[in-house]
Amino acid sequence: MNVKEVIDTILSDSCGDFRLEKTCDQLMSGNYDTPVTGIVTTFMATVDVIKQTIALGANMIVTHEPTYYTGGDEVDWLKEDPLYFAKKKLLDDHNIAIWRYHDHMHLAKTDRIYDGLLKEIGWENNVLDKKRPHTYEIEEMSLAELANFFKEKLAIDVIQVVGNLDMKCSRVGILVGGGSLGLGREQMPMELMRDKNLDVMVCGEITEWTLCAYVNDAAMLGLNKGMIVIGHERSEEWGMKFMAEWLKPLVNEIPTFFVDAKEPFVYL
Repeated sequence: MNVKEVIDTILSDSCGDFRLEKTCDQLMSGNYDTPVTGIVTTFMATVDVIKQTIALGANMIVTHEPTYYTGGDEVDWLKEDPLYFAKKKLLDDHNIAIWRYHDHMHLAKTDRIYDGLLKEIGWENNVLDKKRPHTYEIEEMSLAELANFFKEKLAIDVIQVVGNLDMKCSRVGILVGGGSLGLGREQMPMELMRDKNLDVMVCGEITEWTLCAYVNDAAMLGLNKGMIVIGHERSEEWGMKFMAEWLKPLVNEIPTFFVDAKEPFVYL
């Protein structure tokens, strides 16, 4: 299979004949007609991920997030940037194709980023409302216990929490990545928390004057509300780990690997 055949296979498996007219799911490096020797799935095609791809003998990366630092992967602004040239040279020298799989991944028959996260934490059967599958019913535990659960399951060194650590929680919402910013409606996460009577919202990214302030005020008033921030990368990486599994039977004998892009921060 060549790069284009792999892409078409992934899109057909995800969305059937449906294709977005405008999408960030583009080939960011390499050529469509290149025969694929191995595929790496990852949250982001960092330089370290590219180097690991080369070491594995693979020549195609499927990344969920941008390669070149903006949501649309625009490169015009990078034409004189030495970092861009160094990264591009590394890719060109090793004939690495990078394809971004973002929009169609979230729009698949089931959101495959959530599929991977739920598999990683074992909540596949905890969905509270199948019509809105971002809410879950779990065995009651404290907010501190729930935070430690996510730290352990998702290999997180530091986790941010808002609310009374001793509060009890059993109804939990999860908004991965930038979903906790509201997806164009800042009030959406607060409405979801209110309408589903959620005790805790687990977030990818936050804006401190929206959901963070809402939960903080609720906690100050003695209401049973909490928030756990796990970060964009830690909330979405597991969808790409899961992808390496479901992709294998679709691409015949092509070796398929997951490479963890890892959380980008060092905590002091």
